[in-house]
Amino acid sequence: MKRIISTTEAPAAVGAYSQATTDGNLVFTAGQLPLTVDGELLDEEPIEVQTRQSLENVKAILEEEGLTMQDVLKMTVLMDDIEEFEAMNSAYQEYFQDNPPARSAFEVSEVPKGAKIEIEAIASQ
Repeated sequence: MKRIISTTEAPAAVGAYSQATTDGNLVFTAGQLPLTVDGELLDEEPIEVQTRQSLENVKAILEEEGLTMQDVLKMTVLMDDIEEFEAMNSAYQEYFQDNPPARSAFEVSEVPKGAKIEIEAIASQ
């Protein structure tokens, strides 16, 4: 049965979605933008800063469920400019130094709210 996951340690959902859901086995996070807990969008910051903030949001959601980044099975990264892949990847690697999850990265024509990046995760409990 689906259960909603919510934490005040990550930006609140501001639409018809949840921060994350679980069936008790898998956790699916919503795409996380580079928003601070206070709702400040870091859209003017370099891709490395935006990547770290998006991953910090994923991390906070997982921690609400008692999980860590090492429990992530799959990440999806959406970027507005794939030319920034190497810079994104350098910040991303800080979170997955050992046994990184599977990952897909795509360039999209636009990321919500004018951000450079959006990141979502699938983790296992």
